[in-house]
Amino acid sequence: MKEFKLTDWLPTTKKEVEMRGWDELDVILFSGDAYVDHPSFGAAVIGRLLESQGLKVAIIPQPNWRDDLRDFKKLGKPRLFFGVSAGCMDSMVNKYTANKRLRSEDAYTPDGRHDMRPEYPSIVYTRILKELYPDVPIILGGIEASLRRLTHYDYWADKVKPSILVESGADLLIYGMGEKPITELCKKLSEKPEIPLDVPQTAYMTIKDSFKSNEDDLWLHSHETCLKDKKKQAENFRHIEEESNKYQAARILQDVGKQTVVVNPPFPPMTQGELDMSFDLPYTRLPHPKYKNKRIPAFDMIKFSVNLHRGCFGGCAFCTISAHQGKFIVSRSKESILKEVKAITEMPDFKGYLSDLGGPSANMYMMKGNDTKLCSKCKRPSCIHPKVCPNLNTDHRPLLDIYHAVDALPGIKKSFIGSGVRYDLLLHKSKDPAINKSTEEYTKELILKHVSGRLKVAPEHTSDHVLYMMRKPPFEQFYQFKKIFDQLNKAHNMRQQIIPYFISSHPGCTEGDMAELAVITKKLDFHLEQVQDFTPTPMTVATEAWYTGYHPYTLEPVYSAKTPKQKLAQRMFFFWYKPEERKNIINELRKIGRNDLIDKLYGKRP
Repeated sequence: MKEFKLTDWLPTTKKEVEMRGWDELDVILFSGDAYVDHPSFGAAVIGRLLESQGLKVAIIPQPNWRDDLRDFKKLGKPRLFFGVSAGCMDSMVNKYTANKRLRSEDAYTPDGRHDMRPEYPSIVYTRILKELYPDVPIILGGIEASLRRLTHYDYWADKVKPSILVESGADLLIYGMGEKPITELCKKLSEKPEIPLDVPQTAYMTIKDSFKSNEDDLWLHSHETCLKDKKKQAENFRHIEEESNKYQAARILQDVGKQTVVVNPPFPPMTQGELDMSFDLPYTRLPHPKYKNKRIPAFDMIKFSVNLHRGCFGGCAFCTISAHQGKFIVSRSKESILKEVKAITEMPDFKGYLSDLGGPSANMYMMKGNDTKLCSKCKRPSCIHPKVCPNLNTDHRPLLDIYHAVDALPGIKKSFIGSGVRYDLLLHKSKDPAINKSTEEYTKELILKHVSGRLKVAPEHTSDHVLYMMRKPPFEQFYQFKKIFDQLNKAHNMRQQIIPYFISSHPGCTEGDMAELAVITKKLDFHLEQVQDFTPTPMTVATEAWYTGYHPYTLEPVYSAKTPKQKLAQRMFFFWYKPEERKNIINELRKIGRNDLIDKLYGKRP
């Protein structure tokens, strides 16, 4: 077991800075999360990356914004800039449920306390720092900034908000995964001490009247137009999503009052070598010692898990992964993965069980287009919806190779796949028989060797028209997958379960659709546990359809359950088996003229 000293973490206090013999810092990072020195936590990744470039970096996790602001003053001002991030989640998703109730626990805070970060920390922290140090540049990053880089609908405030640059006053915003833009930014800042405005994957504000646009720029409807016209907001979103998922994207411009928000096109996806380098930085893989023995729920969850790749080409309508990580898969090398697994086996409380060998979707490792020239011209948000792209290489052999290599390591008893699996990829028939054979092998190995009794999959709904809105495969595919799962379990005398995830109140979903879902899940003998009400989060197709009432791609009207009463009427159908819901469900079925479903759910009445 490796012993760590305090200086093995990035400094968080003046005393820790002095222990390193530093009299000045180059960059100070403020984060809404606790400081866990692990590649799954954004502040640690950026901090370690800057450190590897010879910069003196400190992290101030979860500063107190309600007292005399000593946390914001204690390290003084940095030579280059302050970096600000709300943390690994949008702060409002982190803080509130879909019903706008306060969550019982904040997973990224010691002991799960939910009072350690404000609403919108990106805005709160930046404003404080601007007040204290008006001459120091502030760079915004993280998922909150990423998803709010342009005009967006905010569910919790129930209003359309401008770019977070407007409300925060930050000098520059980095969107998506930050390694490449922050590296380029620091390089330029060391050459010339002013904020460069030409770094890819960044956004900034400029005075409208003095800004010169280029012919290739993509102008969105202004913020003010979006406030007046919901259809224009829906139109905007289509462009934002398409440009986020292109190899060669346009620069995006949007007027807000007397200013223009400029969003530079993203960097090309990272190379494998670049991603390996990010994961191979000298993390301790542990929370900072200041937390003593306090539990950080998010760390507990990923402590013995390994992330194999970044990106997701599923393009699910309600998901923000592609808006932040992009649809192009960047996979780590086998060497880098095995190095991390070996580091986990040396942890004192590791018992031999890896909780996850996965990624945003567990089975997309090493997958990409056979002809990348076609990919570079493509603007489809999903490579697998409505059908799997014929250019997509769906070979599961590289992933099987990883599983075999990991399982062969000393100290590994079993590796589980905790991330969600795309069963539409497992059912897809390629033109290459060898690939089809690898998919069958993968499916068999996954079910027989890597499930901890329960396999998580996400059909999300049973209605095909709702699933189409969600950009998910038809429900028939779930039946096909379940059949394979059940057959393998029976043949090998195993009693494993499938745990399906479902969503209510998604745009396009009616009470009738939820009633049908209840009947179908009853037939399948599911008593649903993993369910949620649709939560509108910024920068998703579903949120824009929910708020505007129009589908961003077709501009056709879309129904959404909006009021608490409408949402509750949908949600209760998940729990048809609970006696306390029976009366309400029967009354609702009568109200919507679906008496035929009463018998199917509750049997013939005497």
